[in-house]
Amino acid sequence: MKNQIKGDLALLIITVIWGSTFVLVKQGIAEIPVYNFLAIRFGIAFFLLAIIYYKKLLKINWATFISSSIVGLALFLGYAFQTVGLQYTTASKSGFITGFTVVLVPLFQAFLLKNPPKRSVIAGVILAFIGLILLTTNIDLSINIGDIYTFFCAISFALQIVFVTKFGSKVDYETLTTIEVGLVALLSAIFSLFFENPVIPTQAITWTSILITSIFATSLAFAVQNKMQQLTTPTHTALIFSAEPVFAAVFAYILLGEIITGRSLIGSLLILSGMLLAEFPNLTPKPSKNSN
Repeated sequence: MKNQIKGDLALLIITVIWGSTFVLVKQGIAEIPVYNFLAIRFGIAFFLLAIIYYKKLLKINWATFISSSIVGLALFLGYAFQTVGLQYTTASKSGFITGFTVVLVPLFQAFLLKNPPKRSVIAGVILAFIGLILLTTNIDLSINIGDIYTFFCAISFALQIVFVTKFGSKVDYETLTTIEVGLVALLSAIFSLFFENPVIPTQAITWTSILITSIFATSLAFAVQNKMQQLTTPTHTALIFSAEPVFAAVFAYILLGEIITGRSLIGSLLILSGMLLAEFPNLTPKPSKNSN
């Protein structure tokens, strides 16, 4: 239990980092296209990781490369589907549909890992998902092609979380992180070349955004996820990651002066309550010693 709490706290810290860098990402993609930004961000992160873990990379085998690439592909597809979906749907609907990740992870955990979540965790998932609904405003119930793309984004992010647990126990987290990040950089660069007009940033604020997100929100964050997720479960991880928009709203309030509505506040409290509930012991009562 102590190891799980340790893992959950580490994952919560990187969730805070992701939430705090949301403003920086918005500033970065204001000058350069999204895939262009991702290619540079993940490319720098890969370069840093390769320098730090080069001894591990020299010993990589084919099985490790394939496993790490599967995790990286799932992560990239999450970004890709989300980016394409945003061209056809609203930001609020994108946030709402992406939130389905927290619902999909327990299902994938049960089917792919043969490890169904406990009842307390399922209750936490339900609370967190309701909170995510409240955090997204003006939801249009009609469905368009952008919504479908975004749902595939949720599937991809959910699979990435489950794959980290599935493959992370078989390979070292250093190599997994390096290959995962490197593949996202490569695929982002390819997509940028084919679908965008990639440029080299010229504004200092854009480079600040890139460097901070490369070091803290990519190199450090995914290394921590790939290591610490082995101490907890995929569903716990998804629940913790669902708090990213909560921290994003807090930092947007602090740094940009954006308003936090009462509805957003209630949604945030529900997400945090869901996370805490998931830390409680299983709600299923233990069988009596005298029971047959």
